[in-house]
Amino acid sequence: MKSTTRSVKKQKHIALVAHDHCKSELLRWVKENKEMLAQHILYATGTTGNIISKETGLVITSLMSGPMGGDQQLGSLICEKKIDMLVFFWDPLSAVPHDPDVKALLRIAAVWNIPVAINRASARFMISSPMMSEDVDTEIPDYEAYLAERLH
Repeated sequence: MKSTTRSVKKQKHIALVAHDHCKSELLRWVKENKEMLAQHILYATGTTGNIISKETGLVITSLMSGPMGGDQQLGSLICEKKIDMLVFFWDPLSAVPHDPDVKALLRIAAVWNIPVAINRASARFMISSPMMSEDVDTEIPDYEAYLAERLH
């Protein structure tokens, strides 16, 4: 597939997601990075977003809970180029009923070439990157060219 460039602005749109056994770990990471995160626009799946907002006072757009469609809502926002980064603390040792939605969310993040942190270590690397505070150009699929080829 052909690619094009997308400009990701200095103020990033960051999605926060955590499985039940990882919510406290994500909350701890958010508290440690509250000052940096407050400079960006935050989204989260339902329960996670409400917990983080209540505990930190950060403004978060909370979507539906993951099992109720929140993962799919985030995937849609990624496709619409409205999410720049995904921080998803997932529990690799516990299966969840909505595992197919989780896999779909991670697949869409890969398709649209957005950075994904899956644990504290990768989230720490991502948030401490100099790119967090600057405009960044990134390559994404050229969907318009793809569609034009298919319809021609």
